[in-house]
Amino acid sequence: MPEHPIRERLADLHARKEQARNPGSERSVKRQHDRGKMLARERIEYLLDEGSFRELDMLARHRNPDIEDRPYTDGVITGWGTVEGRKVFIFSQDFTLFGGALGEVFAEKTHKLMDMALKVGAPLVGLNDGAGARIQEGPVSLASYGGIFYRNVKSSGVIPQISVIMGPCAGGAVYSPAMTDFVFMVEDTSYMFITGPDVVKTVTGEDVTQQELGGAQTHSSKSGIAAFTAPDDRACLDDVRFLLSYLPANNLETTPDIPTADPWDRPTPELIDLMPDSANVPYDMRTVIEAVADDNEFFEYFSKWATNIVCGFVRLGGRSVGVVGNQPSAYAGVLDIEASEKAARFVRTCDSFNIPIVTFVDVPGFLPGVDQEYNGIIRHGAKLLYAYCEATVPRIQVITRKAYGGAYVVMDSKSIGSDLSYAWPSAELAVMGASGAVEILNRSEIAAAEDKEARKAELVDVYAEKWLNPYVAAERGYVDDVIDPTDTRKMLIDGLNMLESKKEELPPRKHGNMPL
Repeated sequence: MPEHPIRERLADLHARKEQARNPGSERSVKRQHDRGKMLARERIEYLLDEGSFRELDMLARHRNPDIEDRPYTDGVITGWGTVEGRKVFIFSQDFTLFGGALGEVFAEKTHKLMDMALKVGAPLVGLNDGAGARIQEGPVSLASYGGIFYRNVKSSGVIPQISVIMGPCAGGAVYSPAMTDFVFMVEDTSYMFITGPDVVKTVTGEDVTQQELGGAQTHSSKSGIAAFTAPDDRACLDDVRFLLSYLPANNLETTPDIPTADPWDRPTPELIDLMPDSANVPYDMRTVIEAVADDNEFFEYFSKWATNIVCGFVRLGGRSVGVVGNQPSAYAGVLDIEASEKAARFVRTCDSFNIPIVTFVDVPGFLPGVDQEYNGIIRHGAKLLYAYCEATVPRIQVITRKAYGGAYVVMDSKSIGSDLSYAWPSAELAVMGASGAVEILNRSEIAAAEDKEARKAELVDVYAEKWLNPYVAAERGYVDDVIDPTDTRKMLIDGLNMLESKKEELPPRKHGNMPL
């Protein structure tokens, strides 16, 4: 029996690991770099804290006898490391091997990583850059995808799942990112679609490019798939690190507390000047959010989609907070189908991970129209209502101006479980605006008047004086306090500190039946 000294064995190990670190051909590596894309391993090293990555299954390779080439890693790098010292599990698909296509061993590595992330209770980040299922492995690849989807659902609401699309993601592969909590895309170099441009042209006759069909611009502004986009790989991974700083490790932990030099009781007098004299003049709700946030920092979610509602993360007194606000500068801040879906998804995500929710209200109602009704505004609006009613995290409502009709109720009103409700003096809580109300209530009186327009104007003034203010609601306790806008930051932080120990449980049940 030949002898194999340990040094020989070590040399063999190092050689194998060196192959695993650089499995792709020079040509494929160059092509990736020429497209402005980082390699799979470069992305991991950039995202994680330096020297923290610990790889799993580095020496795994496929066992398919029909494929001669058997490179180590099999096209995906898996393991764990830290981001700002906090544990994160990560997989990175390697486009230089088999085009990043998924096979049996590739999937087994991914399954193992997902199981471990769930057991340990730490975020899972998937860097996607692959061509879908490996055709040579047939139904094995398809079944392997099913295992990933099943684990996505098992982990949902337990650990944060983040998908980063950094190249192609097509066919069945798109469903895993779609079931995760956040999707990032890189502009110009990433795309997602069920069927590609060639199939679309064959079936429908439509001529469309990959980017037009499924690029970052499409999914961030039209389909509501990509919550965040960035111009290149590095900027995208920087944003992933930033998002992780707002999230807890799992659903049983609280978010990181980040110290700030921004005084908790800092006044916000700029909010007084922001509010227009006329209720019909728009302003930017982002300005309100940034004014109250620690260091005026706001990380917006879906900034290009459903722009009539604003969602995102801030810190208040060092604590992560999810913010939802109607946007008067886009369609007057009305609620429509897309705004309802965007906000409902965000509210449920915050509630899953113990992130308090602050809601800024300036809503004139739901968007009227045949198109909205035919496409189910009732059902979609009910999603947002359901999401708020179900949320057990601390919830604070701030009414800045219009709070009309059912849309006001949906926007986390006291009646559906908001813990605290504040209103500015500019708040208008009513069933509808003054003009519409007078046309209904005083129709015959206006019709009988000699000067119809003058009489209507008088009645509008009377209605506005009586109802378009926060005081009737305050008398009833539907608003806890009418506050000076200057004190908004202080009141929010005070309220969140009081609510920190809030405990609320839902009735025992398998799950509710949300109007999906």
